Amino acid sequence: MAFFKKFLQKICDDDSSKGSKDGSANFGTVKADPNFNAQNDAEKLKKAIETKVEGVDDATIVEVIAKRSNAQRQQIKAAYQQSTGKLLADALKKALKSDFEEVVLALLMTPPEYDAFEMKRAMKGLGTTESVLSEILGTRSNKEITAMKNTFKEVYGKVLEEQVKGEVSGDLETTLLALCKATRSEDHKIDNGLAKSDAKALFEAGEKQIGTVCSVIINVLTSRSEAQLCKIFQYYGKYSKEGLAKALESELHGNLEDCLMTLVKAAWNKPAFFAEKLHLAMKGLGTNTDTLTRIIVSRSEIDLLKIIQEYKRMYGKTLQEAIMKETSGEYEKILLALCGTQ
Repeated sequence: MAFFKKFLQKICDDDSSKGSKDGSANFGTVKADPNFNAQNDAEKLKKAIETKVEGVDDATIVEVIAKRSNAQRQQIKAAYQQSTGKLLADALKKALKSDFEEVVLALLMTPPEYDAFEMKRAMKGLGTTESVLSEILGTRSNKEITAMKNTFKEVYGKVLEEQVKGEVSGDLETTLLALCKATRSEDHKIDNGLAKSDAKALFEAGEKQIGTVCSVIINVLTSRSEAQLCKIFQYYGKYSKEGLAKALESELHGNLEDCLMTLVKAAWNKPAFFAEKLHLAMKGLGTNTDTLTRIIVSRSEIDLLKIIQEYKRMYGKTLQEAIMKETSGEYEKILLALCGTQ
């Protein structure tokens, strides 16, 4: 929680960060190849996969997979299947291994397929990785959530909301199901009157009284647009000497805290939110490669350029430098390629 407080203070004090919170513009590092030819790329991958029996041609796989847009990769998959009668994902799965394999297979999925895959994996087996559920549902647009839900049903034969209900409970369940509805406001216009009343309601539901009325906090954070939330956070300072950061630190705990903080951080500065998650994934002993892969792959055509900028601003070193320190081999090479380094 101390790290969250530091994060919120940093982005609240830095006016320049507010301009980077909107990931709707294309600040991706991966662009469509202007000289794209699906048949040629499929043939290159076929040779690279066959070479794996004798040696290694991972360089070609990185060059083709990481340097094409997702839409182009879907065409490569179709061309490969048409020429070989086999699924490209299956062939690569046999040829590759470990974290490098995970990235390549992730890149072959469409964005809704990958989000659905990550949601399913977070709820698979004993235990649930609640932070992944919060990250995906808390940072995607209504359109993206709807597409993911449709894909989840199509691929896994289950309704996402029913799956979530079976994995979490209480206020966290209420929050995640509210986000699953994909009805959150996305209006960029600010309603100052509503922002003032919401800020007061947040104060009265938490800091002003003993105990916390979580339903009020959940309703505001899951229904208001990101632009509206930013205005609410500013007005909150009129009611509290401590400020929103300390209030939330005191009032919320555990997975619910993580989920609601995701909404707060993503509303104020989404690239900074992802930069922080990447930093934490590589901080200390060991590296959380699942988080590293998920964020870099899922944001590569959306706002990874902004995330890289925020990472440098927040931590004084480049994301690429951190990746080179924490990873190695082909996994390192494909992550750097996705960052636009190679």
